[in-house]
Amino acid sequence: MLELLRLGHSRPDAAISLELFDDIAWEHGGTATELLQIKHHQNGQRTLTDASVDVWSTLKVWMDTAVPADSEGPELMLVTTQVARPGTAIAALRLETRDDDFALSGLEMAALERASGRTQEAREQFLALGPADQQAFISRIQVIDGSPHIDDVPGLVRAQLHWALPTGHEDAFLAMVWRWWDEQALAMLQRRQHGVDASAAHVAVAGMRDQFTRAMLPTTIELDEIDAHAVAATYDNCPFVQQMHWVAYPPRNLQRAIVDYYRAHTQIVHWLDHALLSPAELTRFGEELLDEWEREFEWMEMEIGPVADEISKQQAGAKLLRQLMQQAGPFLSRRYHDAFLARGQRHILADEGRIGWHADFRARLERLLVQP
Repeated sequence: MLELLRLGHSRPDAAISLELFDDIAWEHGGTATELLQIKHHQNGQRTLTDASVDVWSTLKVWMDTAVPADSEGPELMLVTTQVARPGTAIAALRLETRDDDFALSGLEMAALERASGRTQEAREQFLALGPADQQAFISRIQVIDGSPHIDDVPGLVRAQLHWALPTGHEDAFLAMVWRWWDEQALAMLQRRQHGVDASAAHVAVAGMRDQFTRAMLPTTIELDEIDAHAVAATYDNCPFVQQMHWVAYPPRNLQRAIVDYYRAHTQIVHWLDHALLSPAELTRFGEELLDEWEREFEWMEMEIGPVADEISKQQAGAKLLRQLMQQAGPFLSRRYHDAFLARGQRHILADEGRIGWHADFRARLERLLVQP
């Protein structure tokens, strides 16, 4: 993601991919233009030399997959947290100290020095290329050493996104960005997605930033992140679930209702914790839902009458629940229009005993609360 944020603005038509052409690759029109081998070491004191395993394992990958003799092939980047030792061939392949002839000579010497060991095959393969192919190969290689450690990346990403950070909600915004990137990375690694366009990334970040305007609230609890079966098992004995059992609510819809409850509760807690929503707004939202329920519940009681049997009460309660769950509103102070929030908040109110579906829900809740 850091690579995408750093360089994406200068190549909006390009895309970045993971584990497709290489560890990381920049591509344009489906053709790789840069291949990046990534080497991360926790010990930042180690130096990179011409004999390093990282060097020869990287060259081996490229010799096997990147057609080294093709001088017009994609650029080859070795990105490492280590620092190249001064005076080495690898140091000569840095952009700022580039010397192709010195680098080629140094790598040839390193290839000849050891006849065996972990890098023997790679060294022999390099020597077998021949002078012209070696020259073409070296001309495409660039070493980017002293790269950030993984622990430093969050801070660097934050710095890259300074233009988008919403004042007072920086951490919540960055959490959304990281979640978005995790989804993109997983999709690429699972081959469900080819790559991420730089322009699409910019649009995604800007869209997330816009959610923190005063007129909107960000969705941070997405449906596809929830294990519905696990959530249903966790809340199976809650009062709002019992209320749905009392009106014989269908099992699949009941499970969806539990997920709505979980999403709404978790989302509201997130907004309150990050000062995106005020308690007063939440109270007004609950009062609107309560007022809506009271109107409909009274009509239900009138329709079934005072001597309705249990089957009639169940059917009427299920009808009331279904009817309210299909309502488009009310909305949270007109700042949020996703329907799951109102559905879930109704279940929160039902869990608190403030609303219900069965005509006798209050008496049943009282008995439920006194059970050992």
